[in-house]
Amino acid sequence: MTNPVEWSVLPGLQPYAETLAAMETRAAAIRTGTAAEAVWLLEHPPLYTAGTSARAEDLVAPDRFPVHVAGRGGQYTYHGPGQRVAYVMLDVDRRGRDVRRFVAALEDWVIDTLAQFNVKGERRAGRVGVWVVRPDRPANPDGTPREDKIAAIGVKLRRWVSFHGISINVEPDLSHFDGIVPCGIREHGVTSLVDLGLPVTMADLDAALMQCFPRHFPD
Repeated sequence: MTNPVEWSVLPGLQPYAETLAAMETRAAAIRTGTAAEAVWLLEHPPLYTAGTSARAEDLVAPDRFPVHVAGRGGQYTYHGPGQRVAYVMLDVDRRGRDVRRFVAALEDWVIDTLAQFNVKGERRAGRVGVWVVRPDRPANPDGTPREDKIAAIGVKLRRWVSFHGISINVEPDLSHFDGIVPCGIREHGVTSLVDLGLPVTMADLDAALMQCFPRHFPD
């Protein structure tokens, strides 16, 4: 019998460096068996994070917001008010020791959660994260439908315990993404639930995340 995953909703805007340190401490405790697996739901103040594949030329406005080296996989991403960050600290060793399957489960969790609001999130080959087709916007120059990114995924494993996780755009200031090339992808835009015309609150999204989680990460 394993301990259930412990959920925490952290209030206000959580400072990035301190939160990252606390997350690493919790992941280490999970590895030693002295703490339960955990998911933290939170928001950060406006900032950019650089993953292990970040390219200098993708930081378009280096002085706009603080830039943090995250240590997770991926490239540059933005965090800020109105975006729900879910830091996921799970024992991937106990859950199958399959990194590819674990990342796919994170994607499926996001897609399932968005479906609760009648949003069809999709994967795209060669593009990390979750995307939505925008038939309401002008098509791309080559005639293909425009697609916008609504969620980012970036994880790290240490001794088979995960940390970092996902972010879903609820109602952030989308202009803040202009300071980077999000995840190194120049040809597509960024959207949010509110930008799609859905009056979703952070509490609504949290409830959907919690409801959908066990289907993809059973105890």
